[in-house]
Amino acid sequence: MPESYVLELKGITKNYFGTTVLKGISLSVKAGEIHALVGENGAGKSTLMNLIFGMPVIHETGGFEGDIFIDGQKVNITSPRQAMELGIGMVHQEFMLLPGFTVTENIKLNRELSKANLVSKTFGSSFETLDYPAMQNDTSLAMKKLGLSIDETSLVAGLPVGYMQFVEIAREIDKKNVRLLVFDEPTAVLTESEAEYLITAMRLLAAQGIAILFITHRLDEVMACSDMITILRDGEMVTSISRSNASLERIAELMVGRKLERAQLPPRAVEPHDQDLILELNNLQVQMPGEQVRNLNLKVRRGEILGIGGLAGQGKIGIANGVMGLYPASGEVYKDQNQIKLNDSKDALQSGMAFVSEDRRGVGLLVDESIALNIVLTSIEAQQKFLRPAVLPGVRLIDKKSVRSYTLKMIKDLDIRCTGPNQPVRRLSGGNQQKVCLARAFTLKPEVLWISEPTRGIDVGAKQLVLDLLVQMNREYGMTIIMTSSELTELRRICDRIALVYKGRVAGILRPDASDLEFGLVMAGKKTAKEVG
Repeated sequence: MPESYVLELKGITKNYFGTTVLKGISLSVKAGEIHALVGENGAGKSTLMNLIFGMPVIHETGGFEGDIFIDGQKVNITSPRQAMELGIGMVHQEFMLLPGFTVTENIKLNRELSKANLVSKTFGSSFETLDYPAMQNDTSLAMKKLGLSIDETSLVAGLPVGYMQFVEIAREIDKKNVRLLVFDEPTAVLTESEAEYLITAMRLLAAQGIAILFITHRLDEVMACSDMITILRDGEMVTSISRSNASLERIAELMVGRKLERAQLPPRAVEPHDQDLILELNNLQVQMPGEQVRNLNLKVRRGEILGIGGLAGQGKIGIANGVMGLYPASGEVYKDQNQIKLNDSKDALQSGMAFVSEDRRGVGLLVDESIALNIVLTSIEAQQKFLRPAVLPGVRLIDKKSVRSYTLKMIKDLDIRCTGPNQPVRRLSGGNQQKVCLARAFTLKPEVLWISEPTRGIDVGAKQLVLDLLVQMNREYGMTIIMTSSELTELRRICDRIALVYKGRVAGILRPDASDLEFGLVMAGKKTAKEVG
């Protein structure tokens, strides 16, 4: 007897503006099955979930090729409402709750129950009143399915983060026809104990016959609860395997394994060595939500390109943000044996360090201001560059002539595609916005450049240009570069060494030509690699 699947995807292919992000994906999920979907950032997981849930971004960009089947019937899901009518629920990584509403009001939003009264009996059902007892009873039943007890009348704003996640889930399972739940990184904001409770709740839901598609970067969670595991890499499905045939090490290896294309890098006048350290991090702790750093130790050699990698949520992003003062940090950071004042961005900048954030639109750029202002503003504030004396003693004004001249040079050197220095940054492509971020950092003429996720969200051609610029600044100016990236391939192409972070600490430092298996083992916390020269 053939097996019955709640969800079947056959030959799913998706293109964004000429770039193929999903290539012939086929997978199936049975009732009562927890099916994990894993892969590095950019592997295509979120695009696939948006497609299943009918998110507008899919259909506004040309749709997709391939077929979706629900309970054996071919469907064309064009909106989230249609997905919900088909019994598909989605728990997003970012909460979609109204803080000022109660738990019950959030769970029953747009599906409120009402009851008749004297007025409605005369003027119609639109005058009915909300049936709070019935809605609270439904909420209580949904919570019991999760094995949880929360006061239905509590405001969401006063709940712990973990409980908010459970309210999101309860809202989905309160829908009477739910048969498939999609969890998009549900444990990213949870503590370890809350994550364990969520996994228990997922098992309870699966036992009730609900199919679960579970996206996560945390491989220990995959091994703890999944029945089947599908691994994506670069938009393609590597394999689907049962948990009984999988191991944490094998999954990690399959996630990162690909042909290593090591760039032919120009030689240096002086190669980095262990006796010439430019930076030392001792017992660094950073309180960055979702990327906490815990007692991390790291030594950086002068003139090297050091990569920092690891799976999402393990703390790699928090390192640069803590050292540069964007999130609360403690511990010790020394540059040239001089201690840097933590939690002080100005001191970090004045010590000869610069930072290109992973959040270029939120932190890195003033998107409504000109290219010129974005490039020079930090050097004006931190280094008093591009200023000229005014008539009044002690007053200095921006030297617009020198700003324009310098910006034109940077536009040419970095090949920033724009209409001129005064064009607002908002109107640039992602790749050109990233070049503006780099131009601003280069303007500071730092000895140490921290750069996080330098190629995120930009096209292939722009990625290569950004990587080439980093190599150029390193080779021609001796700039020490510390590059944090989820793209392990890119780290292996241009870095001298790669520090892999696991649970907020450096699990090991590998050469870029180390085997895929060794990278997989260290990233998964199954092996500690000795520091390499």
